Amino acid sequence: MGGTVRNIVIVGAGMAGLHTAAALRERGFEGRVTLIGEEPHRPYSRPPLSKEALTGAGLDPGPLAGHRALRLLEDAEVDALDLDFRPGTRALGLDTASRTVKLDDGDVPYDGLVVATGARARRPDTGLAGVHVLRTLEDAEAVRAGIAEHGRLVVVGAGFVGAEVAASARALGAEVTLVEAAPTPLTRVVDPRLGTVLTDLHRENGVDVRLGVGVDAYEGSGRVERVRLADGEAVEAPLVVAGIGVRLNTEWLQGALDLMPDGSVRCDEYSAASAPGVYAVGDLANWPHPRYGGRIRLEHWTNAGEQAAAAAHNLLAAPRERRPFTPVPYFWSDQYKMKIQLLGQGAPADEVAVVHGSVQDRKFVAFLGRGGMLTGVLGLRSTPRTMRYRGLLERPTTWEDALAAVSPRP
Repeated sequence: MGGTVRNIVIVGAGMAGLHTAAALRERGFEGRVTLIGEEPHRPYSRPPLSKEALTGAGLDPGPLAGHRALRLLEDAEVDALDLDFRPGTRALGLDTASRTVKLDDGDVPYDGLVVATGARARRPDTGLAGVHVLRTLEDAEAVRAGIAEHGRLVVVGAGFVGAEVAASARALGAEVTLVEAAPTPLTRVVDPRLGTVLTDLHRENGVDVRLGVGVDAYEGSGRVERVRLADGEAVEAPLVVAGIGVRLNTEWLQGALDLMPDGSVRCDEYSAASAPGVYAVGDLANWPHPRYGGRIRLEHWTNAGEQAAAAAHNLLAAPRERRPFTPVPYFWSDQYKMKIQLLGQGAPADEVAVVHGSVQDRKFVAFLGRGGMLTGVLGLRSTPRTMRYRGLLERPTTWEDALAAVSPRP
């Protein structure tokens, strides 16, 4: 453990931030840990916001804050971390020379700093009521109330959030139109040759899916009344949920750290940023990964926890004991009581092979490859078989060797 590290500040109280704090304590760090969070709540889990928080599964009526389904850790576990937790506090700037974080209620010094401020949802610039995004507890409460009141909505964007909101709204009996400019849902992570199964899944469950068409305008008088599509058609709706990507919360780091063109924090292989004693974790961290041919950035829940643990280790370790962060990326999505899982990278791919089950049966495992190498494993309703192949992605594996490792073949 570094002898000069006695005071660690973590800016961002989401999954990455809280799990960094937990990892520091697990490694025996006994110094001061300050956790800064812009939201007024205790840390909570975001994935249920587009699922259980909308459908009410496992939740009691009333405000969402504090519900067990949204907890990252039990309250007693959070309290046991002995944190100086500062909710409702915004970071305004960073002075790496004096090792000080500038907050809206004063400054806080650090020996070690972990940047975990994540991202915020991109909001359509409409000025109309009834147009929502889904990123926070307050967002989820507003969307849940809107679905209950109106029973009809347009979801713009068929990425993780949009696809899950569409599925949850259908589970509540709402009429849903899902609009996506790409040819298939989840196009950033699922090859279009397999993405068609997700399109069919939504349509079979009653969603009006509009693919390959963008949104030109949100129209209405004071409140949204319709969505005008790029092909000229208008879709009537009193409620819109936009899942059109994120903006990284790194403006406060301008001039202090080396940022990438997209605003992400440039890190080395240890998740260390460009200033001494500063690490970045979660959505905003951008680092080199030897198995994916360059730098990567991940917005996955699993990565936030894994990178938090790695950064905590490297922050406290002697230089020769630091470990490069080379995870197997992993995400999952629950839609219509079916689990979609991806190990590695699913797109772009120039090779696709279904190695178990079939797309027609909505139960399969598929390999995805690029440049003669296995790059991803995608599964639908096939959790044990999907996870079986994680080891193939922990090391460079050729396409031929990956296919040879399939046993038994269907």
